[in-house]
Amino acid sequence: MGKKVKKEVEPPPKDVFDPLLIESKTAATVVLMLNSPEEEVLAKACDALYKFASKGDENKVTLLGLGAVEHLYKLISHEDPIVRRNAIMVFGIMASNHDVKKLLRELDVTNSLISQLAPEEDVVIHEFATLCLAHMAVEYTTKVQIFEQGGLEPLIRLLGSPDPDVKKNSVECIYLLVQDFQSRAAVRALNVIPPLLELLRSEYPVIQLLALKTLEVISKDGETRIILGENKGLDCVLKILENNEFSDLHVEALAVLGNCLEDVHTLQLIQQTGGLKKLLSFVGVSTVPDIQKNAAKAITKAAYDSENRNILNEEEVEKCLINLLEIDNDGVKVAASQAISAMCENLASKRVFGLQGIPQLVQLLSSDNEEVKEAAVTALANLTAGSPSNASAVAEAEGIEPLVNTLNAQRDGAIANAATVLTNLSMQEPFRVNIQSCGIMSALAEPLHSTNTQVQSKAAFAVAAFGCDADARAELRNAGGLRPLVELLHSKNEEVRRNVCWAVTVCASDELTAVELCRLGALDILEEINLSTGRKNNFSEAALEKLLDNNLSRKYSRMGYLSSSNIITDGFYDCGQIKPGVKFLSLEELSMQELTDHRAIIFINAKPQEDVLAVEEKAQDSSYEQTILSPSITRKSSREKARKGKAKKEEEKMKEVTEIMSKVQNEINLEKTHWLPPPDFILLDYINDATKTILPLTTTREQVVALAQFVADKMGGPIERDKLHDFSWELHISEIEFELKCNVVPIGKVKKGTFYHRALLFKVIADRIGIGCSLVRGEYNRAWNEVKLVDESPQGIAGLLLPPQEYIVDLMFEPGFLMKQGSAEADWYKRI
Repeated sequence: MGKKVKKEVEPPPKDVFDPLLIESKTAATVVLMLNSPEEEVLAKACDALYKFASKGDENKVTLLGLGAVEHLYKLISHEDPIVRRNAIMVFGIMASNHDVKKLLRELDVTNSLISQLAPEEDVVIHEFATLCLAHMAVEYTTKVQIFEQGGLEPLIRLLGSPDPDVKKNSVECIYLLVQDFQSRAAVRALNVIPPLLELLRSEYPVIQLLALKTLEVISKDGETRIILGENKGLDCVLKILENNEFSDLHVEALAVLGNCLEDVHTLQLIQQTGGLKKLLSFVGVSTVPDIQKNAAKAITKAAYDSENRNILNEEEVEKCLINLLEIDNDGVKVAASQAISAMCENLASKRVFGLQGIPQLVQLLSSDNEEVKEAAVTALANLTAGSPSNASAVAEAEGIEPLVNTLNAQRDGAIANAATVLTNLSMQEPFRVNIQSCGIMSALAEPLHSTNTQVQSKAAFAVAAFGCDADARAELRNAGGLRPLVELLHSKNEEVRRNVCWAVTVCASDELTAVELCRLGALDILEEINLSTGRKNNFSEAALEKLLDNNLSRKYSRMGYLSSSNIITDGFYDCGQIKPGVKFLSLEELSMQELTDHRAIIFINAKPQEDVLAVEEKAQDSSYEQTILSPSITRKSSREKARKGKAKKEEEKMKEVTEIMSKVQNEINLEKTHWLPPPDFILLDYINDATKTILPLTTTREQVVALAQFVADKMGGPIERDKLHDFSWELHISEIEFELKCNVVPIGKVKKGTFYHRALLFKVIADRIGIGCSLVRGEYNRAWNEVKLVDESPQGIAGLLLPPQEYIVDLMFEPGFLMKQGSAEADWYKRI
């Protein structure tokens, strides 16, 4: 396409010199001649060295070793223009060598070279001085030197040189310099745009290409784009795209246009002149992957602005991008997917892609190219965000299974976005069930081990989305996903910590998972987090409370409060308030401790031990049956029977008894492997009595009053207010501990109980017979129960439904007396 830039200097044939040994001697002699005082000798010596250096890199290295560069450096400022010209020619040709460039930097030749760019200098000097600068400008330090020494202005001026080599070298040098942001700002001030646009009309492709590349770099700056528009630069670029003869420049032209499309004003201008329609049409008919890819990238850049997205939507850019997804080139697919991701912010575009683009994107999830897979799933994540219809389209395109498989992808972005898409789909029940059947929780176990915070966050979020199902929680437990989930509570990333806390909150909905989370240390970590004002949040507090709801002993110990929904069951124990950071011991561990004078641990176990006794009795009975039905006796009795059928029936019975015995023995062995607290038959009697006498009462108020009196009666009866100090409950508890040789005391054993014993017993029995009440721990062995009761309608206003009021139940002084929450009586009861 057009003529080539003329060759800098035609190198002499390689056979001009003698063999290498002679060459070396001749070169050394010529280098010595550079010390001559005669200008003619110097000029001829430089000319000879130029021809020698032009033959190849090896000769340049030879001259470097002979010290030619140092001598030539002195000559580039020589008074004689011929000597100066020839010396600069040698520099220009030698500067392509890395070692030569290094020495030139050390000699700081840039200032001298820039001084040779003056308008009055010979065009050959311009050519080789710019060539040398272009070679050197590859290095960052030289870029800085050229900029600081004022090299940009003469270089820009030389873009208008009549010599194409000077133009080519100058624009190449400028292209290298503007990689640095300081130079980009400087060339804008020096009005570089008009001469660059003029170079686009050059007959030499290499000059056009370098001009476009330079424009692409400097047009990243918004102010430069404005100047480009003012100088009708967009028309120049579009004309290149419209000209098939310039096909080798189309990729770079699109790159420039892509930068320009970022500005709303520029995009509107292109749209108004029909340029945008031409651009999309051009992309649609092009078969060059680089052009298609750059066009998609240009659209992506433009789509970062909301107004631009509206303009692109008006021009139906979606059709263009969907077509690009079908191109058999991975780079194009990636670029198109990224453009779709950007355009998704426009709701109209989102709907269009949902109707037509989702099946193609789902197909890309099965690509062998990990980058394609990542770009496609990222687009799907954006498409399905807040769009149930697009989520449905993904499911209808059979995208669920490939999405679950993408959780095992190699790129973190693909994994994180796959988790996001699946979470978006989980908002609809049928899809959530379908996803769970594909083993989503097992697939999430590995991403939870990731070191990438984005993957950790999205995986935890997905666990929270799917953890509402009991089978899904069981799957996560079995897949080993709870351990990494708990470890992520230590994360320093706030989003990760928040999402993990949410996942823990959801997963702790069942006792099995909650127990396992506690075993893995989740409670301790959450308690530590919630002590930190910087790390705690609403989710961490909710997660802790949810775990504690499945571990009421620990909850009451840590928080001093059980709500009416916290139902106390067998196995609960009150070991008093435990300070943060102190290890919470199990009931078994507490029972193994030596007897101390510390506060007794009160435990609840009203479960009848009849099951164990029944198992033991069953074992004994089975053993007896096995004895009387031993083989020898069976055979003897069979001979005494007349019919063989009877004997067969006895043998079958023997087999059945043997099986029963085996099962019973297994049950006994299993029971013996677990420590069990001793049964509290007294508490069981209390519950049975309350069920018979209190539960049948007609109103909740009557039940509360009766239960309060019942509890007080079992715990030492009413106490006169001024004789509370004479109520020697401590000695009574100590005697029980000494009797049991243990710090753990069943509540049924307590016959003289103070506030916290009575409040606990009230809560236990109330929970069993269906009275809603809370248990609150106060200071100095205080505890009380709070109940909500509906007061009677005011006199004369029948049928008025009043809101329930909260009352404190007196269990000590006037058992059954109800004190309204917030009243002076209630406050006094709590703190006396």
